[in-house]
Amino acid sequence: MTAVAFVHGVVATPAHLAVQLPPAYVHPGHVAATAAPGAFVTILGSCVAVCLHDRSARVGGLNHFLLPHPVEDAEPSPRYALPAIEELIRQVVAHGARHERLVAHVVGGATVLAAFASDSNHLGKRNVAAAYEILARRGIGVSSSDVGGIRGRKLVFSPYDGTHTIHLIGR
Repeated sequence: MTAVAFVHGVVATPAHLAVQLPPAYVHPGHVAATAAPGAFVTILGSCVAVCLHDRSARVGGLNHFLLPHPVEDAEPSPRYALPAIEELIRQVVAHGARHERLVAHVVGGATVLAAFASDSNHLGKRNVAAAYEILARRGIGVSSSDVGGIRGRKLVFSPYDGTHTIHLIGR
């Protein structure tokens, strides 16, 4: 019988039998970060995901926020851009990243409902603008983005090496 152990999201078996586990799903309003190999996945419409990565430390993470700003008197929550990005920064730094080495990828912000297609300031666009503004204030450069449009996206992000893939959803 072959010994099997779970190590950082990968099934550790003899080298020829190693199997990558499925990506961990990041739900709307959540944040995830790690220094381990593996991947995170999320599905976006008008929501935005910010991926942060420190190449030298091999640490990264992502958030999935729904709204650019909280309604008045709302509790701080990663459902909103500012708390989501601040929590993501906190988590990747806690895993060993250095703030000055962080780079961002911004994904999402689509207009997926036809009823809002004529709105020049739709929710997706406001979410994207909030992400860029907060990242700029925090001194974090955006190295890539895939935003806007009328189709949702499936994002798969590898926090260990900073790579990501985006699959468009719908027609």
